[in-house]
Amino acid sequence: MTPEPSAVLAPVLALYPALAEVPPALLAGALQAERVVHLPAGTELFAERQPCRGFPLLLAGSIKVVKSAPSGRELLLYRVEPGGSCIITSSCLLGQADYNAHGIAESPLTLLLLPPALFSRLMAEQPTFRAFVFHLFAERIALLMQLVEEVAFARLDRRLAKLLLAKHDDVLGVTHQQLAEELGSVREIVSRLLKGFAAQGLVTLGREQVTILDRPGLQAIAAV
Repeated sequence: MTPEPSAVLAPVLALYPALAEVPPALLAGALQAERVVHLPAGTELFAERQPCRGFPLLLAGSIKVVKSAPSGRELLLYRVEPGGSCIITSSCLLGQADYNAHGIAESPLTLLLLPPALFSRLMAEQPTFRAFVFHLFAERIALLMQLVEEVAFARLDRRLAKLLLAKHDDVLGVTHQQLAEELGSVREIVSRLLKGFAAQGLVTLGREQVTILDRPGLQAIAAV
């Protein structure tokens, strides 16, 4: 038996309260159980020069949005968590343009895709939903400006120290390549910096693992 739309509506409204004021009849077609998608980690959701298929409402998991260079280097632009959405997707829908970055599932995902026509109608007719989308734009643009400032002006060792500290746990299951992608750098440089941190007794390095030994020491580097 196919679940009723209300079974889908409850978790969606819990994460996206901006949809609460939308007339149920308008959402009924979009909130069908068969529209809920489950994807494994590593799935590419969209890529550069692809058309946008809809506005994602993320119910579980995490999406990383990255920009790739012809050399193969990647820069992490931002992550999308449940209750948020992708401003690049929003801009593509509003401008009727193709993607200029790509999105990858960092963990298993559960999401619902609002069709482009419904997204356009909600933007035109529903002030609360429109305010939600524009609020996301404001938040993401502020974060992207901070990223530009970090990449352009901050030393890489400082940025690496801040990235390690931001992980909260002291034992990090992460590769040097993953750290390099988050910093918009290359693995060789990040590995060299990590070895320098290890020589100072700030971290120990293992296979796909970095263990923080001295948080105050890393904080001193991050503050330079």
